[in-house]
Amino acid sequence: MSRLEGKIAVVTGANSGIGLATARTFLDEGAARVYVTGRRKAELDQAVASLGKRAVGVQGDVTNPADLDRLYDQVKAEVGRVDIVFANAGYSARSPLGGLTEEHIDGLLNTNVKGVIWTVQKALPLIGSGGSIILSASIVASKGFENWSLYSASKAAVRSFARTWASDLKGKNIRVNAVSPGVILTPAWTEYALPKEQVEGFFGFAASITPLARTGRDEEVAKVVAFLASDESSFMNGSEVFVDGGIAQI
Repeated sequence: MSRLEGKIAVVTGANSGIGLATARTFLDEGAARVYVTGRRKAELDQAVASLGKRAVGVQGDVTNPADLDRLYDQVKAEVGRVDIVFANAGYSARSPLGGLTEEHIDGLLNTNVKGVIWTVQKALPLIGSGGSIILSASIVASKGFENWSLYSASKAAVRSFARTWASDLKGKNIRVNAVSPGVILTPAWTEYALPKEQVEGFFGFAASITPLARTGRDEEVAKVVAFLASDESSFMNGSEVFVDGGIAQI
């Protein structure tokens, strides 16, 4: 039997990249149904088509609590419960101290912090004993990369949520863990509108400082998330797993 056999999962931000790879891994591991969300309908429809009939797409934005209410109302009506929540939706944007704007600050905090809060809090009535919540953090939460202060701060908040929410929910036997990817090549990098040479240079540098001399892959992160979602990780709660350059460590 696959380790996620019969599980019901929700993955936010699953149009592409880590979210889509994780949804696919959940299904490969036996999940009965995976609900995937994304803001852009065309991309979400394409993602769902690639995942197959056990995937259900629900368009929505995690910064809008009403969209999450609609998501969980549909889940409740169709299957009645949630076993796994992967709060993955988020984005990164760089800006130097001295050039921070309200738009930059509000955008990152609304999506990467408030969006995670609403995603998890609104799922709680549907999560029973043995449920698993995985939060998408980042290695930048513990590093000081130039010009990434707000993004790093938002992911540091997510790390804190994993620890504190694990304590909040310990009486309900619901696990909360975080996965912190390193540099992962995903379609999101094309949204930065950076010169190709600059992106390639950054990835080359990131690869050069990892033990395996390469950057990470979205499917590697997905496998770690699937492990955290499984009953095999029942001994882990409030943990953070780093996935960088093909190596995972707690």
